[in-house]
Amino acid sequence: MKHLIILGDGMADWPCEQLGGKTPLQYADTPHFDFLARNGRNGRLITVPEGFHPGSEVANSSILGYDQHIVYEGRGPLEAASIEVELASDDLAIRCNFVCLDGALLKNHSCGRMETEESDVLIRYLQEHLGSEKVHFYTGVQYRNLLVVKGGNKHVHLTPPHDVPMQPWRDHLPQAETPEAEPTAKLLTELILKSQELLRDHPLNRERVAKGMDPVSSIWPWGAGNRPKMTPLTQTFPQIKSGAMITAVDLMRGIGRYAGLRTIDVEGATGLWDTNYEGKAQAAIEALRTDDFVYLHVEASDEAGHDGDLELKLRCIENLDKRLAAPILDEVEKWDEPVAIALLPDHPTPVAHRTHTAEPIPFCIYYRGIIPDSVQTFDEEASKSGSYGLLKGNEFIYRFMNNES
Repeated sequence: MKHLIILGDGMADWPCEQLGGKTPLQYADTPHFDFLARNGRNGRLITVPEGFHPGSEVANSSILGYDQHIVYEGRGPLEAASIEVELASDDLAIRCNFVCLDGALLKNHSCGRMETEESDVLIRYLQEHLGSEKVHFYTGVQYRNLLVVKGGNKHVHLTPPHDVPMQPWRDHLPQAETPEAEPTAKLLTELILKSQELLRDHPLNRERVAKGMDPVSSIWPWGAGNRPKMTPLTQTFPQIKSGAMITAVDLMRGIGRYAGLRTIDVEGATGLWDTNYEGKAQAAIEALRTDDFVYLHVEASDEAGHDGDLELKLRCIENLDKRLAAPILDEVEKWDEPVAIALLPDHPTPVAHRTHTAEPIPFCIYYRGIIPDSVQTFDEEASKSGSYGLLKGNEFIYRFMNNES
């Protein structure tokens, strides 16, 4: 049996007054999601262990069965793996956003969705003026970049910028958690402030402002850590001889590489609402012909949640259903070899909150021959009646991979 995980990043949400008290998953038209729920078995999953921040790096690696108390090293090392930056044992890898400031406030975490080509110009500029043997900037994807500090101390409190939209940015500058981390916190603060001076009058920023776009005001480091110790999935599950990660997000590429999955890039996949859903669906179908395990990640609904855009989130969820899940189901249902499909988000990203939360998420598992439970629709409320109950840790991935009811 083949295994496919369809992951709609941030799909889960809270009840919305505008939707008559329904969540986006309850309100959206999702006949294919509901087919999976109605013909499969359902439950809820705690993807964020107690004490951990509800980041996508925590939630997605938890879904894959990794114990965060053992493997968690922050988001930076995963970003490094995604762009094939090899880390030495004393390298501190840090996610480095370009952000937009509005005076004293952090306006947004992404500068209005800048292009990678723009990021590359500015990262090279910062490396020229701020880089050293100790500090190195690397271009990532869009507004997401990488900062590596040799000999840096990871015990620094760094606030994810998407957690504090329209809050005073100075209140969230790096803070040392131990005396040994003071030099690292001081260095990162200096880099933030110096980047603001350098970026303010850069020609690319003048062009962006002239076009009515958000300026690139500052770097914002967060998610610091050293290289994680993750066992490849092929060593955990003998039924996986080879596997693939399909994503447009560098973080997920990094998780995939450490998990031993090959990365599949899809033309036109953006990590945003306008991503190539059909291309991703076809890539998953083709990968399932040769691989035993495929992790299909779509970021769109998460970004809509961060933007606080309810209408866009509904559209993203419906696109996931009709443009991605539908063609996959239509194809694999014809195959002689059955395909087990799991559908789930990694965490909620409520539009009213505009950032991740740690509540349990709904999931369903379907394959030909599974005995369905009583759940009829795929959403947060219906999943509470699912036969799997409430799972945590590696319980989900073992149930899924071993076809356990």
